[in-house]
Amino acid sequence: MVRLVLSMGDPAGVGPELCVKAADSEKFRGRIAFSICGSPSVIREAAKRFTEGRMPEIIPASAMSFNEVEIGTATAESGRCACDSLDVAMELVISKAMDALVTAPMNKYAVNLAGIPFTGHTERLAERCGVKDYVMMQSSGSLRVVFVTTHIALAEVPAAITGERIEVTTRLLRDAARSEGIENPKIGIAAINPHAGENGCMGKEDELVVKPAVARLRESGIDVEGPFPPDVVFTERIRGRFDGIVAMYHDQGHIPVKMLAFDRCVNSTLGLPIIRTSPDHGTAFDIAWKGTADTGSFFAAVELAASRAEGGKKNA
Repeated sequence: MVRLVLSMGDPAGVGPELCVKAADSEKFRGRIAFSICGSPSVIREAAKRFTEGRMPEIIPASAMSFNEVEIGTATAESGRCACDSLDVAMELVISKAMDALVTAPMNKYAVNLAGIPFTGHTERLAERCGVKDYVMMQSSGSLRVVFVTTHIALAEVPAAITGERIEVTTRLLRDAARSEGIENPKIGIAAINPHAGENGCMGKEDELVVKPAVARLRESGIDVEGPFPPDVVFTERIRGRFDGIVAMYHDQGHIPVKMLAFDRCVNSTLGLPIIRTSPDHGTAFDIAWKGTADTGSFFAAVELAASRAEGGKKNA
Protein backbone atom coordinates (compact mmCIF):
# COMPACT_ATOMS: atom_id res chain seq x y z
CA MET A 1 0.00 0.00 0.00
CA VAL A 2 1.25 3.49 -0.88
CA ARG A 3 1.67 5.94 2.01
CA LEU A 4 0.66 9.45 0.97
CA VAL A 5 0.89 12.55 3.11
CA LEU A 6 -1.35 15.49 2.21
CA SER A 7 -0.32 18.96 3.34
CA MET A 8 -3.51 20.76 4.31
CA GLY A 9 -2.82 24.04 2.51
CA ASP A 10 -4.34 27.35 3.59
CA PRO A 11 -7.03 26.65 6.22
CA ALA A 12 -9.09 29.56 4.84
CA GLY A 13 -9.28 27.94 1.40
CA VAL A 14 -10.50 24.70 -0.16
CA GLY A 15 -7.48 22.61 0.86
CA PRO A 16 -8.92 21.03 4.02
CA GLU A 17 -12.11 20.02 2.16
CA LEU A 18 -10.15 18.42 -0.69
CA CYS A 19 -7.83 16.57 1.69
CA VAL A 20 -10.55 14.93 3.79
CA LYS A 21 -12.57 14.03 0.69
CA ALA A 22 -9.55 12.32 -0.87
CA ALA A 23 -8.74 10.41 2.31
CA ASP A 24 -12.37 9.27 2.53
CA SER A 25 -12.87 8.39 -1.14
CA GLU A 26 -13.70 4.82 -2.11
CA LYS A 27 -11.66 5.44 -5.27
CA PHE A 28 -8.42 5.05 -3.30
CA ARG A 29 -9.53 2.68 -0.55
CA GLY A 30 -7.31 -0.36 -0.08
CA ARG A 31 -4.57 1.12 -2.26
CA ILE A 32 -3.47 4.30 -0.46
CA ALA A 33 -2.89 4.98 3.23
CA PHE A 34 -3.53 8.70 3.77
CA SER A 35 -2.23 11.04 6.43
CA ILE A 36 -3.21 14.72 6.50
CA CYS A 37 -0.65 17.14 7.88
CA GLY A 38 -1.86 20.42 9.39
CA SER A 39 -4.03 21.82 12.15
CA PRO A 40 -5.94 18.98 13.89
CA SER A 41 -8.76 21.39 14.76
CA VAL A 42 -9.20 22.47 11.13
CA ILE A 43 -8.93 18.94 9.73
CA ARG A 44 -11.46 17.57 12.22
CA GLU A 45 -13.91 20.33 11.33
CA ALA A 46 -13.48 19.59 7.62
CA ALA A 47 -14.05 15.89 8.23
CA LYS A 48 -17.23 16.60 10.21
CA ARG A 49 -18.60 18.80 7.45
CA PHE A 50 -17.53 16.93 4.33
CA THR A 51 -17.18 13.21 5.19
CA GLU A 52 -20.08 12.54 7.53
CA GLY A 53 -17.68 12.78 10.45
CA ARG A 54 -15.25 10.04 9.41
CA MET A 55 -11.86 11.07 10.79
CA PRO A 56 -8.66 10.66 8.77
CA GLU A 57 -5.22 10.05 10.23
CA ILE A 58 -3.92 13.47 11.29
CA ILE A 59 -0.30 14.57 11.66
CA PRO A 60 -0.24 17.75 13.79
CA ALA A 61 1.75 20.62 12.31
CA SER A 62 -0.05 23.67 13.70
CA ALA A 63 -1.92 24.63 16.86
CA MET A 64 -4.27 26.96 14.97
CA SER A 65 -7.90 26.49 15.96
CA PHE A 66 -10.67 26.41 13.38
CA ASN A 67 -12.29 29.27 15.30
CA GLU A 68 -9.29 31.44 14.40
CA VAL A 69 -9.68 30.87 10.66
CA GLU A 70 -11.02 33.81 8.67
CA ILE A 71 -12.61 31.81 5.87
CA GLY A 72 -11.92 33.19 2.43
CA THR A 73 -9.36 35.72 3.65
CA ALA A 74 -5.56 35.81 3.41
CA THR A 75 -4.11 36.27 6.90
CA ALA A 76 -0.70 35.87 8.45
CA GLU A 77 -2.06 33.22 10.83
CA SER A 78 -3.42 31.06 8.02
CA GLY A 79 -0.26 31.58 5.97
CA ARG A 80 1.92 30.40 8.85
CA CYS A 81 -0.33 27.38 9.42
CA ALA A 82 -0.13 26.40 5.76
CA CYS A 83 3.63 26.78 5.65
CA ASP A 84 4.11 24.73 8.83
CA SER A 85 1.90 22.02 7.36
CA LEU A 86 4.02 21.91 4.21
CA ASP A 87 7.32 21.83 6.08
CA VAL A 88 6.32 18.95 8.37
CA ALA A 89 4.85 16.95 5.48
CA MET A 90 7.94 17.56 3.39
CA GLU A 91 10.22 16.18 6.11
CA LEU A 92 8.13 13.01 6.34
CA VAL A 93 8.70 12.28 2.65
CA ILE A 94 12.37 13.22 2.70
CA SER A 95 12.90 10.85 5.65
CA LYS A 96 10.99 8.14 3.72
CA ALA A 97 8.37 7.84 6.46
CA MET A 98 5.95 8.58 3.59
CA ASP A 99 6.17 7.59 -0.06
CA ALA A 100 4.91 10.79 -1.66
CA LEU A 101 3.54 14.25 -0.96
CA VAL A 102 0.40 15.87 -2.35
CA THR A 103 0.18 19.57 -1.52
CA ALA A 104 -3.13 21.39 -1.17
CA PRO A 105 -3.19 25.04 -2.33
CA MET A 106 -1.45 27.76 -0.33
CA ASN A 107 -1.88 31.51 -0.66
CA LYS A 108 1.48 33.16 -1.35
CA TYR A 109 0.36 36.52 -0.02
CA ALA A 110 -0.79 34.98 3.27
CA VAL A 111 2.55 33.22 3.79
CA ASN A 112 4.44 36.43 3.11
CA LEU A 113 2.15 38.26 5.55
CA ALA A 114 3.50 35.85 8.15
CA GLY A 115 7.01 37.12 7.40
CA ILE A 116 8.02 33.98 5.52
CA PRO A 117 9.53 34.64 2.06
CA PHE A 118 7.55 32.36 -0.25
CA THR A 119 7.15 32.29 -4.03
CA GLY A 120 5.67 28.80 -4.30
CA HIS A 121 5.75 25.14 -3.30
CA THR A 122 8.19 24.32 -6.10
CA GLU A 123 10.89 26.70 -4.92
CA ARG A 124 10.53 25.85 -1.22
CA LEU A 125 10.72 22.12 -1.90
CA ALA A 126 13.76 22.52 -4.14
CA GLU A 127 15.54 24.66 -1.57
CA ARG A 128 14.90 22.15 1.23
CA CYS A 129 16.04 19.25 -0.96
CA GLY A 130 19.17 21.12 -2.01
CA VAL A 131 18.29 20.78 -5.68
CA LYS A 132 19.44 23.24 -8.33
CA ASP A 133 18.05 21.62 -11.47
CA TYR A 134 14.29 21.33 -11.05
CA VAL A 135 11.22 22.32 -13.03
CA MET A 136 7.48 22.59 -12.65
CA MET A 137 5.41 20.31 -14.88
CA GLN A 138 1.69 20.50 -15.53
CA SER A 139 0.15 17.42 -17.05
CA SER A 140 -3.08 15.73 -17.98
CA GLY A 141 -2.72 12.50 -19.90
CA SER A 142 -0.59 13.14 -22.99
CA LEU A 143 -0.51 16.90 -22.33
CA ARG A 144 2.76 17.69 -20.55
CA VAL A 145 4.14 21.20 -20.12
CA VAL A 146 7.30 22.25 -18.28
CA PHE A 147 8.51 25.76 -17.53
CA VAL A 148 11.95 27.30 -17.99
CA THR A 149 10.97 30.07 -15.54
CA THR A 150 8.07 30.11 -13.09
CA HIS A 151 7.27 32.52 -10.27
CA ILE A 152 9.14 35.63 -11.32
CA ALA A 153 7.97 38.96 -12.70
CA LEU A 154 7.46 39.08 -16.46
CA ALA A 155 10.07 41.84 -16.72
CA GLU A 156 12.68 39.42 -15.33
CA VAL A 157 11.95 36.57 -17.73
CA PRO A 158 14.30 37.31 -20.67
CA ALA A 159 17.38 37.60 -18.45
CA ALA A 160 16.46 34.40 -16.57
CA ILE A 161 16.22 32.28 -19.71
CA THR A 162 19.58 30.78 -20.61
CA GLY A 163 20.58 28.04 -22.98
CA GLU A 164 21.66 25.88 -20.07
CA ARG A 165 18.29 26.32 -18.35
CA ILE A 166 16.42 25.39 -21.53
CA GLU A 167 18.53 22.24 -21.90
CA VAL A 168 18.07 21.19 -18.25
CA THR A 169 14.31 21.76 -18.45
CA THR A 170 14.00 19.76 -21.68
CA ARG A 171 16.00 16.83 -20.32
CA LEU A 172 13.85 16.65 -17.19
CA LEU A 173 10.73 16.62 -19.38
CA ARG A 174 12.20 13.84 -21.49
CA ASP A 175 12.97 11.80 -18.36
CA ALA A 176 9.44 12.32 -17.01
CA ALA A 177 7.89 11.16 -20.28
CA ARG A 178 10.19 8.13 -20.32
CA SER A 179 9.08 7.25 -16.79
CA GLU A 180 5.54 7.12 -18.16
CA GLY A 181 6.54 4.55 -20.79
CA ILE A 182 7.43 6.77 -23.77
CA GLU A 183 10.76 5.43 -24.99
CA ASN A 184 11.78 8.33 -27.26
CA PRO A 185 9.71 11.40 -26.37
CA LYS A 186 9.20 14.09 -28.99
CA ILE A 187 9.38 17.58 -27.48
CA GLY A 188 8.29 20.97 -28.77
CA ILE A 189 9.94 24.21 -27.65
CA ALA A 190 8.03 27.50 -27.39
CA ALA A 191 9.71 30.75 -28.38
CA ILE A 192 10.08 33.72 -26.06
CA ASN A 193 8.94 36.45 -28.40
CA PRO A 194 5.91 36.92 -30.69
CA HIS A 195 6.39 35.14 -34.03
CA ALA A 196 9.51 33.52 -32.52
CA GLY A 197 11.19 36.89 -32.91
CA GLU A 198 10.80 37.11 -36.71
CA ASN A 199 14.52 36.39 -37.23
CA GLY A 200 15.48 39.03 -34.69
CA CYS A 201 13.04 41.76 -35.75
CA MET A 202 10.91 41.29 -32.60
CA GLY A 203 13.63 40.59 -30.08
CA LYS A 204 16.89 38.73 -30.45
CA GLU A 205 16.50 36.24 -27.55
CA ASP A 206 15.16 33.43 -29.73
CA GLU A 207 18.03 33.81 -32.18
CA LEU A 208 20.76 34.13 -29.58
CA VAL A 209 19.53 31.81 -26.83
CA VAL A 210 16.69 29.48 -27.80
CA LYS A 211 17.75 28.32 -31.27
CA PRO A 212 21.32 27.40 -30.21
CA ALA A 213 19.95 25.47 -27.22
CA VAL A 214 17.56 23.54 -29.49
CA ALA A 215 20.46 22.72 -31.83
CA ARG A 216 22.56 21.39 -28.93
CA LEU A 217 19.67 19.26 -27.70
CA ARG A 218 19.27 17.75 -31.16
CA GLU A 219 22.99 17.02 -31.34
CA SER A 220 22.73 15.18 -28.01
CA GLY A 221 20.08 12.86 -29.46
CA ILE A 222 16.88 14.39 -28.06
CA ASP A 223 13.97 14.56 -30.51
CA VAL A 224 13.14 18.24 -30.24
CA GLU A 225 11.66 20.92 -32.51
CA GLY A 226 11.32 24.68 -32.23
CA PRO A 227 11.17 27.37 -31.26
CA PHE A 228 7.50 27.69 -32.21
CA PRO A 229 5.62 30.99 -31.98
CA PRO A 230 3.85 30.99 -28.59
CA ASP A 231 0.44 31.70 -30.11
CA VAL A 232 0.44 28.48 -32.16
CA VAL A 233 2.46 25.93 -30.19
CA PHE A 234 -0.57 24.92 -28.10
CA THR A 235 -2.98 24.56 -31.02
CA GLU A 236 -4.24 21.01 -31.46
CA ARG A 237 -2.41 20.50 -34.75
CA ILE A 238 0.99 21.31 -33.27
CA ARG A 239 0.74 20.14 -29.66
CA GLY A 240 -0.62 16.80 -30.88
CA ARG A 241 2.74 16.08 -32.51
CA PHE A 242 4.57 16.16 -29.21
CA ASP A 243 4.79 14.22 -25.95
CA GLY A 244 5.62 17.42 -24.11
CA ILE A 245 6.11 21.14 -24.59
CA VAL A 246 8.69 23.46 -23.02
CA ALA A 247 7.17 26.85 -22.12
CA MET A 248 9.46 29.77 -21.42
CA TYR A 249 7.50 31.45 -18.64
CA HIS A 250 4.59 30.96 -16.26
CA ASP A 251 1.57 32.33 -18.11
CA GLN A 252 2.77 31.19 -21.52
CA GLY A 253 2.06 27.62 -20.42
CA HIS A 254 -0.43 27.99 -17.59
CA ILE A 255 -3.09 29.79 -19.61
CA PRO A 256 -3.44 27.14 -22.36
CA VAL A 257 -3.11 24.23 -19.93
CA LYS A 258 -5.87 25.56 -17.71
CA MET A 259 -8.05 26.24 -20.73
CA LEU A 260 -7.54 22.68 -21.98
CA ALA A 261 -7.63 20.68 -18.73
CA PHE A 262 -8.44 22.86 -15.73
CA ASP A 263 -10.49 20.29 -13.81
CA ARG A 264 -8.05 17.40 -14.24
CA CYS A 265 -4.59 18.90 -14.59
CA VAL A 266 -1.82 18.07 -12.12
CA ASN A 267 1.18 20.13 -11.10
CA SER A 268 4.33 18.19 -10.19
CA THR A 269 7.95 19.07 -9.52
CA LEU A 270 10.59 17.28 -11.59
CA GLY A 271 14.18 16.90 -10.45
CA LEU A 272 13.45 16.40 -6.74
CA PRO A 273 14.59 13.31 -4.79
CA ILE A 274 10.97 12.95 -3.62
CA ILE A 275 7.57 12.64 -5.31
CA ARG A 276 5.41 15.74 -5.07
CA THR A 277 2.21 16.60 -6.90
CA SER A 278 -0.56 19.15 -6.44
CA PRO A 279 -3.81 20.28 -8.04
CA ASP A 280 -3.53 22.91 -10.74
CA HIS A 281 -5.57 25.58 -8.96
CA GLY A 282 -5.37 27.93 -6.02
CA THR A 283 -7.07 28.33 -2.67
CA ALA A 284 -10.44 29.33 -4.22
CA PHE A 285 -11.31 31.59 -1.30
CA ASP A 286 -14.67 32.43 -2.92
CA ILE A 287 -15.98 28.88 -2.43
CA ALA A 288 -14.01 27.89 0.67
CA TRP A 289 -15.82 25.73 3.24
CA LYS A 290 -19.00 25.58 1.15
CA GLY A 291 -18.63 21.92 0.19
CA THR A 292 -18.64 22.73 -3.53
CA ALA A 293 -14.93 22.40 -4.39
CA ASP A 294 -14.30 20.34 -7.54
CA THR A 295 -12.17 17.34 -6.56
CA GLY A 296 -11.08 16.47 -10.12
CA SER A 297 -7.64 18.06 -10.14
CA PHE A 298 -6.83 17.10 -6.54
CA PHE A 299 -7.86 13.49 -7.07
CA ALA A 300 -5.76 13.42 -10.27
CA ALA A 301 -2.79 14.68 -8.23
CA VAL A 302 -3.34 11.87 -5.71
CA GLU A 303 -3.54 9.31 -8.51
CA LEU A 304 -0.31 10.52 -10.15
CA ALA A 305 1.59 10.57 -6.85
CA ALA A 306 0.42 7.06 -6.03
CA SER A 307 1.28 5.74 -9.50
CA ARG A 308 4.79 7.17 -9.35
CA ALA A 309 5.29 5.78 -5.85
CA GLU A 310 4.11 2.35 -6.99
CA GLY A 311 6.47 2.53 -9.95
CA GLY A 312 9.34 3.38 -7.62
CA LYS A 313 8.55 0.42 -5.37
CA LYS A 314 8.56 -1.95 -8.36
CA ASN A 315 11.92 -0.66 -9.55
CA ALA A 316 13.53 -0.68 -6.11
